[in-house]
Amino acid sequence: MKVTIIEGCIGCGLCVGACPDVFCMQDDGTARVCNAPTKEQESVVKEAAEGCPVSVILTE
Repeated sequence: MKVTIIEGCIGCGLCVGACPDVFCMQDDGTARVCNAPTKEQESVVKEAAEGCPVSVILTE
């Protein structure tokens, strides 16, 4: 699975809270993808993408 966070993140932290091994916060307060998800993490990453309040997490 490929995960991308596009411009527009508001730094709510939902994704980091859901899957801290994949997402992390940057110094500017926005989230970024730190590591590619494992097969076991894919469902949690999809849930984080669906729950993102500004819909900036893309999965392929």
